[in-house]
Amino acid sequence: MPPLRLASLTCSNTDILHALGATRQLVAVDSHSDAPGLDHAARLGPDLNIDVDALIAARPDLVLASLSVPGMERVVEAVQAAGLPTLILDPVSVPDVLRDIRLIGAATGQPDHAGAVADALERDLSALHRPHARPPRVLVEWWPRPIIAATRDSWVTDLLAGLGAVNALAGRAGRSAPLTLDEVRAAQPDLIVCSWCGAKKLRPEVIEARGLGVPVVAIHESGLGRPGPRLLEGARQLRAALDALPHQP
Repeated sequence: MPPLRLASLTCSNTDILHALGATRQLVAVDSHSDAPGLDHAARLGPDLNIDVDALIAARPDLVLASLSVPGMERVVEAVQAAGLPTLILDPVSVPDVLRDIRLIGAATGQPDHAGAVADALERDLSALHRPHARPPRVLVEWWPRPIIAATRDSWVTDLLAGLGAVNALAGRAGRSAPLTLDEVRAAQPDLIVCSWCGAKKLRPEVIEARGLGVPVVAIHESGLGRPGPRLLEGARQLRAALDALPHQP
């Protein structure tokens, strides 16, 4: 039986497939996916503006989508209306991410490999934990104007907890929320992370200029905004930033 022809509509799913060694099976991907070895795949446009006709023309056996991108529901509806087989992921926690790696592995015929990738990611994340007398409060900012940050129902909350820190917005429902500067101040972050999604350049100095007197670190959205194997990159950078905070045991 020939390998499945796959399409990925989000970077996170493309990154998972790359980690599973299935990049060559991708016949179509969104325009933001940047895993190595995608030159052969048709580009479908941005994840929220997928060219469904181009997707149909690529003749995928399975389309991988993710509701982790706000507004992706409309795209998924159009893909399903076209009659294409879909696997729709919706992670909100680190355990969800590990589960999704295994789901994609099972769907693409390599459950053992996927299990090994998920287990390794879990081990590597666990190894980054450090105890703190007072867990540092971290605010992860997805966008600057208006300020949008990760809230309770985001994998960021679990990722920070695994490091021994806390999401400064863990008491606020939802995956993300727009904030006023006063609300950022009230969250009392010890660290603000500039991880703007879709920005060509991260500018932590914009956050520093708000005058909150809080350390700011820049981490590319590929390390924090994609629920997949590359969360390890973001976690390692967060670990370094937390270790550099003053007066943190």
